[in-house]
Amino acid sequence: MLIQRRLAVVSLAGSLLASALHSQITPVRDTAPHPQPLPTVRIIERPSDLKRLGGSATILDSTQLTAARVFTVEEALRKVPGIHTRIEDGIGLRPHIGIRGLDPLRSRKLLLLEDGLPFVLAPYGDADSYYHPPIDRFSQVEVVKGAGQILYGPSTIGGVINYISAPIPTRAAGSLQLAGGPAGIFTGVGRWGTTVGRLGVAVDAIRKQSDLARDNSDGRISDLTVRAQYALAAQAFTLKLNAHDENTRAPYSGLTEAEWAANPRFNPFTNDRFTTRRYGASLAHLLRIVGAELTTTGYTYQIARENWRQSGNSAQRPSDRSDPSCGGIQNLLATCGNEGRVRNYYVSAIEERVRAPLPFGDGSDIEFGGRLLWERQDRLQINAATPTGRVPGPSTNPNSGLVENNARRGMGASAFVQPRLVFGAWSMTPGVRIERVSIFRQNLLPSSARPNGVSGDTTLLVVIPGVGVTWARPQLTLFAGLHRGFAPPRPEDIINNTTGGTAELGPELSWNSEIGARGLMADGLSWEATVFRMDFENQIVPQSTAGGTGTAVTNAGRTLHQGGELSLAFDRAIRALSPHRVVASVAATWVPVARYVGPRAAFVGTTTPDVLNKVYPDQNSAVTRTRVVTTDNRLPYAPRSLLTANIGYAYRTRVDVRLEGVYTGQQFSDPVNTSVVVPDGQQGPIGDALIYNVSANYSLPGVGATFFVTAKNLTDRLVLVDRSRGLMPAMGRVVFTGMRWGS
Repeated sequence: MLIQRRLAVVSLAGSLLASALHSQITPVRDTAPHPQPLPTVRIIERPSDLKRLGGSATILDSTQLTAARVFTVEEALRKVPGIHTRIEDGIGLRPHIGIRGLDPLRSRKLLLLEDGLPFVLAPYGDADSYYHPPIDRFSQVEVVKGAGQILYGPSTIGGVINYISAPIPTRAAGSLQLAGGPAGIFTGVGRWGTTVGRLGVAVDAIRKQSDLARDNSDGRISDLTVRAQYALAAQAFTLKLNAHDENTRAPYSGLTEAEWAANPRFNPFTNDRFTTRRYGASLAHLLRIVGAELTTTGYTYQIARENWRQSGNSAQRPSDRSDPSCGGIQNLLATCGNEGRVRNYYVSAIEERVRAPLPFGDGSDIEFGGRLLWERQDRLQINAATPTGRVPGPSTNPNSGLVENNARRGMGASAFVQPRLVFGAWSMTPGVRIERVSIFRQNLLPSSARPNGVSGDTTLLVVIPGVGVTWARPQLTLFAGLHRGFAPPRPEDIINNTTGGTAELGPELSWNSEIGARGLMADGLSWEATVFRMDFENQIVPQSTAGGTGTAVTNAGRTLHQGGELSLAFDRAIRALSPHRVVASVAATWVPVARYVGPRAAFVGTTTPDVLNKVYPDQNSAVTRTRVVTTDNRLPYAPRSLLTANIGYAYRTRVDVRLEGVYTGQQFSDPVNTSVVVPDGQQGPIGDALIYNVSANYSLPGVGATFFVTAKNLTDRLVLVDRSRGLMPAMGRVVFTGMRWGS
């Protein structure tokens, strides 16, 4: 109640401030004959706002996404400088997205939004991207990496990615896209919408399926979204409903070196399954006032996911091998049990935002507001006694039973304010975000010492300041920014499961700065160049990148990231008034510095039972491991260079052909930066890779139909993308063709 009262006071004070800033604020009478269109929730309201944005930003529009026939979200985001993605499954089910040398594992280092609202499992307590909406549903993607991201949260570490839905059409319109190809590929996207009087309705239905990157694996998703808006002259209401279902047969474990050498797409775990069901709803109310807008949004969603697997990493062949009835990999599909991570997530929030003009400067304004968010996680690990079991095995089985039963709760109360002060060519956007995070964890499994289980809780209060500065001319903008990076700790990282004690791992904190320029030249060339620095006080990394195994996390201490980004976009007719156009774009990233700064060490195995030359995070009890100082070593999964380049030809709106090259530089997989591989495949370098994508589109004039064909990884190059759970390949060549009909 105390937090709610404080937030109410902040909201009331903000409302009073808005009134004071504009003495003529009064509700507009509802006399307009037709409703005003409802704006989509954006971080960058208009492309022209880039002139006053004190940080780097990129907007991918519908033309870029459609012409390239983007198949996955990873493919789309590779067109943005600074972003490193890796594709494991092939259809974008659970993307791995990193920014500026940050580990891309499960996209933990950034904030993912859909129309301005978070959609991850639990925004404060579990931000892993085990659910991600299909890229086919969106018309634009915007990426912001500077100080502007403090208006959103809770994470302000790497950047914000906001997926934007297509606007509801003002008259009846629809489209149907069907595409298919070898390897079981099928995509169906249906879209229809209309506006009658003051009411607009839109429906998006998506079916997507394909074989995946490994043998004996396939994935299917179904996604349905319904949106409705009721618009008046001074206000509008928007309702959004979504249902999402995924059913995937795919291995969680990677491969050993021997398995990779024999067949890099080998998959013995044919019973591994991953299912996700998500149901979400949001209701927003926008009140337009003379010169100001007040938006109140309530949203809720529930996610149920189950991951049933027989191996968690390549050192487990399988995980139930110590059970005599299993014995080893030879009995995998007969008598070996499996493990089920059964999770249910519940998220509800209410948010209020106010944007109002300031009574000085040309274009000065202020945005402020607050949010209350509640989240709950119910987490079970069920070890079954059979390959396809779904209930705990008997106590006589050494590995069976209910081995995890956790209840986790969180509440985040946040307030934020960011004025934009414009003085001629100069603008400044100072801002601050305050996050108060309450975390509770309860282990419901009884023990002899604690028959009722154990619980613990803690609270964090963090102030996140930031400032951006721009100097703008019609064709050139210079910008600089500085902000505090913050990411809350997960309940399992800060509260001990056995004792209920706190501070196993604290929040991630950094200072992020950048300076750059963007411009537009008369010959159709737009560009942006940025240099950046991210100075972490304590970066949280997966244990596998600190010398351990798997995807659990650990504290890497002080780290430093420095580098530069460049984006170019060119679109110009071959000559004046010609219907022939040349289009090209470049997204380049260079990260020469991504290293450990504080005191760090790892340990290398020298004798049995350790694996010879394997990197371990700790010393063993016999003190036989060699200690290796890793300070100044490069952080794992941080390629020095990334490049995506596109070139294309277009004839009117009838023909469009694109060729794309995607280059990813070499990476290390451990803190020692060793080139020595070990049998389980979890250690060693990841080589650089260059792949090509091509697409061709032909539209029939006057018919409203477009035929297309596209090939991803055109040369079918074998690409290694991950070693954290063993060797993992990217998708091979994918070719599909299709047709889109409608407006």
